[in-house]
Amino acid sequence: MITTAAESTPVRARHRRLRAPLAAACCALLLAGPATAAAAAVAPSAPRTQTQHQARGTLVSAEKLYTLATPADVAAELAEAGFERGTVRHGVVAYRLVYRTVDAYGHPTTASGLFVLPLMSEKRLRPVSFAHGTGAHKDDSPSMRRAAFVSAPVVAHAAAGAAGVAPDYLGMGEGPGLHPWMDIGSETTASLDMLRAARAFAPRTGRVLERDVMVTGFSQGASAALGLGRALEAGEERWFRLGALAPVSGAYDFGGTELPALLRGDVNEKDGVVYAAYALVAFNRLHPVYDSPGEVFEQEYADGIEALFDGAHTGEQLMRGTPETLDELLTDHGRALLEHPTGGLADALRTTDAVCTDWVPDAPVRLYMAAGDEQAVTGNTEYCRAALQRNGVDAPVVDLGEVDHQGSRHLGSNVSATSAIVRWFRQLR
Repeated sequence: MITTAAESTPVRARHRRLRAPLAAACCALLLAGPATAAAAAVAPSAPRTQTQHQARGTLVSAEKLYTLATPADVAAELAEAGFERGTVRHGVVAYRLVYRTVDAYGHPTTASGLFVLPLMSEKRLRPVSFAHGTGAHKDDSPSMRRAAFVSAPVVAHAAAGAAGVAPDYLGMGEGPGLHPWMDIGSETTASLDMLRAARAFAPRTGRVLERDVMVTGFSQGASAALGLGRALEAGEERWFRLGALAPVSGAYDFGGTELPALLRGDVNEKDGVVYAAYALVAFNRLHPVYDSPGEVFEQEYADGIEALFDGAHTGEQLMRGTPETLDELLTDHGRALLEHPTGGLADALRTTDAVCTDWVPDAPVRLYMAAGDEQAVTGNTEYCRAALQRNGVDAPVVDLGEVDHQGSRHLGSNVSATSAIVRWFRQLR
């Protein structure tokens, strides 16, 4: 779900980690710097190329961001982000792709994403699609940061010999508008169209993407990964097909498991406040959850709460702008709505909670989690495993153990799972 990372790494300077008490206490959101910092971190080393075709997945622009020429360079980059180095075999080159897709209403729009290729001689590469966890600022996305929590998994897969593909999501990165958080439909279309854009761009680098896509994602991205897997299995893309599926620490049953755990206090309290606020604000943009914020948020926060989720505020600003407890945040009606969702909220939750149900992936599936996760409670993973099992799908659960990243077991699961999934995907070749 909500992720924590340090600031972007400038091209020729090491980044500094946020060590303020706020970041340590709330290890939940990407504490993004302003957009100018992200731009400096990924200064282009090659001119953009343009095309005007309107079809979904059509490449609008491609920008070379950085090159890590040797395995040692990649290892240093991953270590800077707090990730393991044991699977690194190659240097990598990273690009930001901007491409045509559709918004949550099916209207044409654009989105961006990170495309990372290994520096190796093989022409044909198997793509790995990685969907990232929640961030507050538009720059809390893979193509806008390097040596960072959101981009390290993509680099790790490429450094092991795959083509790393990571959508920024709608409204994130260089995409226009607001981000439709936890909207599985638009996360799926953005992910699928990013794959198409990557396939279109790859020949310019002398590469060809193979048909089988290895799909993974963390937290919010775990649900997005399942959405993409379902779309590939359903034949929504003529070229690509699902090769394997490895979601990590998702809230697959947001309404039935995650929200009740949040209201009981089983989720870290500050994280629970942010999730409750984000759910109500983001879902209301697509569904009629409330007429005015004051119906669900206490007046002290009602006037400014929606602006905190506009993509221009950093995670630190979001943390400072929200209270420490749900009782301070929610009106009685707001809490009752989360306890017993109705109307637009119930409609939204029916979609978020269906990512594991009513479909049968033919490809191998593993579900990764960490017992004691303080954000995405592990009952979500058991729900998903059971739903798949009812349809005859064997989806083993991999417990990553007592992992940690910046004081968070949730974040630690992404770090630990990345190297484990890199190895598993390689075994499946």
